[in-house]
Amino acid sequence: MNESDFQQIIYSKNVVEFVTVASEFCATIEQAGRHLPQENLAKLQKILPLLYLKAAVLPEVERMLDDELEKFVSELDYNTHHQKWLGQLGEHDDFYEVFDPNIQFGSETVTASISENLMDIYQDLKEFVTSYSIGNEEVMNDSLAECTFHFKEFWGQQLVNVLRAVHMLMVNDIDFSTENRDEPIPGKGNPKWLDNFWGTNEDEN
Repeated sequence: MNESDFQQIIYSKNVVEFVTVASEFCATIEQAGRHLPQENLAKLQKILPLLYLKAAVLPEVERMLDDELEKFVSELDYNTHHQKWLGQLGEHDDFYEVFDPNIQFGSETVTASISENLMDIYQDLKEFVTSYSIGNEEVMNDSLAECTFHFKEFWGQQLVNVLRAVHMLMVNDIDFSTENRDEPIPGKGNPKWLDNFWGTNEDEN
């Protein structure tokens, strides 16, 4: 693949839209403490399906560099955001997993964690978004290749699994306790770009 070919791919409409949605997902994870649990879950309910859609239409690319990509998400970053979400969801963090490749033909029940699933998706997407934002086109290409591979092999399944859990919490009107929780900064709901995408934007007063 020559330079012109991969430039067309990394700057293509589908890739740029995926970067936008992935960035918004990462921001939602990082800013959880500013909003109530219901507000965070409402954002996830909208962003997760869109994220899956945008990932599913990404182009196939091959790696160009021999060296491994630099990693940007530290163990401290992961654990800090994990604890924020775990603190927000409390006893509602656990859900029964209905698809596990290791036991799909058995009857064993597996319990999964919303916060852990979100963090694993976040880790892959944050690595991609950060690498892509560097501006080195070969790094951008390889980060896209790695992200699409991980989508097929790993976080795509985690996304659809955790979406089911988020959906159940939303439709069942769970009453989250706000005791022992930092007071959130009131938000304005969805980011403007997401409202515009869905056509649900409201006129400001």
